[in-house]
Amino acid sequence: MTRQDDQATATELAELIGPERRALRRAAVLAGLAALIWPLQAALVAGALAGLLTDAAPLWSYAAGFALLGVLRALLNHWAEGIAFTAGLRVTSQCRAAIVAREACRSDGPAAGIIAALAAEKLDALLPYVSRYAPARARVMLVPALILALAFWQSWAVGVIFLITGPLIPVFMALIGWAAQTASQRQMAEIGSLNDLLVERLQALLDIRLLGAGEAVAHSFAEAADRLRAQTMAVLRVAFLSSAVLELFAAIGVAMVAVYVGFSLLGLLGFGSYATPLTPAAGIFLLLLAPEFYQPLRDLSAAWHDRAAALAVAVEWDEWQRRTDPPLLGQGAAAARLAGPADIVATGLRVRLGQHVLTLPDFSLAAGETLALLGPSGAGKTTLLRLLAGMLQPEAGHIRVAGQPLNDQTADSWRAGLGWMPQQPHFLNASLRHNLSLGRSGDLATVLRAVSMQDVIAGLPQGLATRLGEGGGGLSGGEARRLTLARALHARPEVLLADEPTADLDALTAETVTAGLLTLAASGCSLIIATHDEALAARMGRVIRLEAPV
Repeated sequence: MTRQDDQATATELAELIGPERRALRRAAVLAGLAALIWPLQAALVAGALAGLLTDAAPLWSYAAGFALLGVLRALLNHWAEGIAFTAGLRVTSQCRAAIVAREACRSDGPAAGIIAALAAEKLDALLPYVSRYAPARARVMLVPALILALAFWQSWAVGVIFLITGPLIPVFMALIGWAAQTASQRQMAEIGSLNDLLVERLQALLDIRLLGAGEAVAHSFAEAADRLRAQTMAVLRVAFLSSAVLELFAAIGVAMVAVYVGFSLLGLLGFGSYATPLTPAAGIFLLLLAPEFYQPLRDLSAAWHDRAAALAVAVEWDEWQRRTDPPLLGQGAAAARLAGPADIVATGLRVRLGQHVLTLPDFSLAAGETLALLGPSGAGKTTLLRLLAGMLQPEAGHIRVAGQPLNDQTADSWRAGLGWMPQQPHFLNASLRHNLSLGRSGDLATVLRAVSMQDVIAGLPQGLATRLGEGGGGLSGGEARRLTLARALHARPEVLLADEPTADLDALTAETVTAGLLTLAASGCSLIIATHDEALAARMGRVIRLEAPV
């Protein structure tokens, strides 16, 4: 990763936590004030120990002062951590709410596993970053500089030791941090891929068992899990390496201060202090300050790995936000059907498909009429169906339904009278009875006979109480297609939009589906069918041929 990429990603992360920036600044100030108390406590401890050597002031005054400062420091730390943790919870909860709100209304997009991993797992990496990184950075900006000044005040030799060893820690931390960020991004990507793989395998679980492919699937899943394990271990290796480097420099720095102070107090070293030799109180004070000089840098190192993980999440969040989903008209909520006949008029429709702008023909369809959309793949047949369902918004042109424009105000009511028969059948995580009726009352036996599915349902383990996978696992493609047609027949829609209803079906099953569609049309339902099937198109009242964009 280049420095420019790192800066761009840091900007994305800053925008992600922007609403909580004020709370984080408050937490950082409190954490910094708490850290500044330690030099005062160190001075009290040094004075008390020096007093033991000279029988000076009573120890209780030093102990009382140390205890009071300790309580104040603990309260400030608790306050700062509480503010930072609450801000972190708000950031993660707001991001999750944004994902749920947007994904609930999208009509197309990436695989569900990637989005679920981002919302359920990866956003949790923001909490330790928000709650720990800002306070740690504040301590680094305040404490080392203050201790360095105090060290030079007591002994220029100790100040030089701090001045030489201190900057080495952030330098190595930055070098290792870039490697940590790259490893974290690879791990996050692997988590999303593994989630997608799991979702796909669960959806096809019944088919996998019927085909006897369990061993092969388990092997491929084990390989994916091993890749994730390897990426996780790579992150841990970088974390352990950085911790070892920082502990080494911190230990060397503290040891050098201890050696200098010890030899100075023994009279073996006569340099490093100013006009007078180093006193016991000053030596003890410097020894107590040495670990605290490096501690903020060590805390920032730990938080730096939290930052690397958060930066990896920020990259995925930015990609998710930049994704241009087809805008869904309406709210996707339940609504009453539009009043009046379900006439459709489409004029001047243009929509973008990738790099191409697709121009669709004008047409009108009166209630009860049937229409076939013929054309090669990519000509816009499915796109036109989605436009008519309000699942896409055209770049130009207008659609009028039941005498009203199709927009955010009318889309939900229009869809209440629509039937949708997708090319890839989809079922809810509920019983087959609920999938067919969707909570409506009616005679399911009649519609099952109309699509010749009564025997198939009778052969299922629990009949209509059977739960299918989202893709209709355990059923053939034709059986799943006929069930979606049965669902449409039961709902008695005013308009049915069918996408390739006879694709990849044998002749007998295709004829059954066609008969079911014609039965629905005979009841007064308008049919708009996107198909490659010339025989099916010939049985519709009208045919519109679409041309693929050049």
